[in-house]
Amino acid sequence: MVTEDLVRRRAEHNNCEIFSLEEISLHQQEIEKLEYLDKWCRDLKILYLQNNLIPKIENVGKLKKLEYLNVALNNIERIENLEGCEELKKLDLTANFIGELSSIEALKYNIHLKELFLVGNPCTEFEGYRQFVVATLHQLKCLDSKEIERSERIQALQNYPEVKQKIREQEQAYLLKRAREKEEAQRRMQERKDKKQKQMESNIGFDSSNSLQNKENHQAEGDGEQETWRRVDDDEEDRRFWEEPTPYTPESRLETHRYIEEKRRSKDNIRESKKREKPLQTLVTAEGKVLNVNVPKYTDSFIYISFRRHLDTSLLDVDVQPTYIRVLVKGKPFQFVLPEEVKPDSSSAKRSQTTGHLVVTMPKGSAAFKASRTTSYIFAEKLEVDPSKYSFPDVTKIIQEKERIGQGPIRLQPEKITETKKSYVDFENNEDVPPLI
Repeated sequence: MVTEDLVRRRAEHNNCEIFSLEEISLHQQEIEKLEYLDKWCRDLKILYLQNNLIPKIENVGKLKKLEYLNVALNNIERIENLEGCEELKKLDLTANFIGELSSIEALKYNIHLKELFLVGNPCTEFEGYRQFVVATLHQLKCLDSKEIERSERIQALQNYPEVKQKIREQEQAYLLKRAREKEEAQRRMQERKDKKQKQMESNIGFDSSNSLQNKENHQAEGDGEQETWRRVDDDEEDRRFWEEPTPYTPESRLETHRYIEEKRRSKDNIRESKKREKPLQTLVTAEGKVLNVNVPKYTDSFIYISFRRHLDTSLLDVDVQPTYIRVLVKGKPFQFVLPEEVKPDSSSAKRSQTTGHLVVTMPKGSAAFKASRTTSYIFAEKLEVDPSKYSFPDVTKIIQEKERIGQGPIRLQPEKITETKKSYVDFENNEDVPPLI
């Protein structure tokens, strides 16, 4: 239905104010009933309602200023309830189901109506259709994008009694046909309901026939078979539905929409049920062991963890503990176990306002462990199964000193460099000669 929230969202160009709204587009909104617009938007001049499921023109009679109404591609079967639209100049009813052509007589009161579009309606196939419309609506200037000539109007008025009689006869035949189509649609809908009811009962019987022990022993296998069976059954139902020949009627169009909506809703329910069944992420085991966790799945390799480049700082939450660091990214935890204990009280997290770099400093004794995040990556270390095999480089000093022994799990032994002096034959060192620079 037409809701106030929908109208306000479509009135962004008018600062979401609906009482002073002059133009609104509500096309492709799956609207099945037209209401409230004549109470909320009294100043409307242009109204787009094409490609919906509206079966009847209603609740627009109080729109005195309405000049253009587009209700193309809907399920409208007759023209009515437009007498109050005093300023109506253009009416588009393209591709509807108007078969009661005599209903256009209701447009006689719209004296400013200049353009009318009825292309794609069953009434356009009636013999004498254009002559009847031209002779009935004297104010029209254009019908179905074709201008009405004066000679055409004179000829239509001369043959009006005969054309009107033919139109009445064709209307009666069409209405009888529509009655049969409605009965057929009702029967087909009832068959679908009965079939669905039987299918639900059979599924309930199948589930109740299995014992509790059988379910416990073969739960995983049964779930897989049931999921496969449901998928095959849905595919077969889709094939039958789309291959079944049906006439193009308002009922079949509505049935197709309901079928698609039902399939979409069932998929959403399955997706939501899977989300609900997803177990909670374990960060710390019952024994108190802290685990490495990466729910956001930002791992690019065993060294780097990739983030979005323009991630807002408010979406990051850093928590430093003595044995691990936890970073929440949009509420999803990334947890990293540290190889050694650090001092949380002395730790700090800073981020650059220009580049977005995030640096977390966690002091441990005389050294410091840093996790540095560039615009693309945050640095982390590689974890080993054996604690004695930790590979833990000190990133605070990229350039190594000549004689340096690391304080971490790996001791960096200085390389012994032996300098060899070149000796030359007949070389005499005279100290009175200054050295060459």
